[in-house]
Amino acid sequence: MRSLLRQFPVVAIVGARQVGKSTLARSVVSQAGSATVFDLEKTADLRRLDEPSLALGKLRGIVVLDEVQRRPDLFPTLRVLADRPRAPARFLVLGSASPELLRQSSETLAGRIATLQLEGFDLGEVTAGKADRLWLRGGFPRSFLARSEAESVRWRQEFLATFLERDVPGLGFRTPAAMLERFWHMLAHWHGQLLNSSEIGRSLAVTDATVRHYLDVLASTFVVRVLRPFHENLAKRQVKAPKVFVADSGLLHTLLGIEDSRGLELHPKLGASWEGFAVAQILSRLRVRRSEAFFWRTHEGAELDLLVVRGRRRYGFEIKRTDAPAVTRSMRIALSDLRLDRLDVIHAGVETYPLGERIRALPLTRIVEALAPR
Repeated sequence: MRSLLRQFPVVAIVGARQVGKSTLARSVVSQAGSATVFDLEKTADLRRLDEPSLALGKLRGIVVLDEVQRRPDLFPTLRVLADRPRAPARFLVLGSASPELLRQSSETLAGRIATLQLEGFDLGEVTAGKADRLWLRGGFPRSFLARSEAESVRWRQEFLATFLERDVPGLGFRTPAAMLERFWHMLAHWHGQLLNSSEIGRSLAVTDATVRHYLDVLASTFVVRVLRPFHENLAKRQVKAPKVFVADSGLLHTLLGIEDSRGLELHPKLGASWEGFAVAQILSRLRVRRSEAFFWRTHEGAELDLLVVRGRRRYGFEIKRTDAPAVTRSMRIALSDLRLDRLDVIHAGVETYPLGERIRALPLTRIVEALAPR
């Protein structure tokens, strides 16, 4: 983030609520020397910005605007201030990924803004041996760091309630909290599966368009991950429906009523939960943008759990909750048809070993040292 602030006059940190955006900003500000912070959830700070050009134009150093989606009208002012010669201030804007934040920043600050998406804790940020805790509790700092499983569960339950009743309306979405809660619980049971808007709509007695709107709300606030299908001109019929995941494994478990490791091991969504956790860890480790992540599946049965496309490079990942994975016909088809540079079979064991040309078995707990950000 310090590197981005040196290069761009405006840097946006986006991510789910309570993921640590303000903590990260305070850490940077504490080393910056000159800094000014505006918390736009505070009435006093909002009033200080009644005349934004006057309030912001005289400031020096780093200026932090926390929860900036509450004042999207600030972005035109930021554009003017960012274009000053030898700009005396750099602006750090924090937001929970509302449509207003993304739209305003892209329309008025093109070429002047860099965006950093902040995720929860990942395997590279927790101590050795804590992978199972991270999977069970998820990556939200207060959930992972809770003193007991009961405290972690209670925090996540409160997060879900507050998010639906206060945070979503505060981000500008006009969606009934009770209906969105029902949809989110239903989506948890579709975790790791192809989205069927019609079936979900019939269950909720709403239209397909309403289902897609609810999904957009949860995806735009980073609590649901939508993995798009990959298409190419192959002589095969390819699946076109997206795959959906609850983005944080801890929130998934709370939505499913899972409170401890035993409950998780006995739950029918165990495999899907582990797949979603593995996908999240790979994407975080490789710093994958949304536009680079896909899955692939044909109507003939060939599939790939995760495909990362970066320019001309293609990396495939198949996820198996076993300690002794083997190469399948589906993997070989994916390797050939998609022209993969490499296929990693992510598994629950402890050993890394080759499975064939350009195919290796890789334990999930070893991805930190085995997968380097590109």
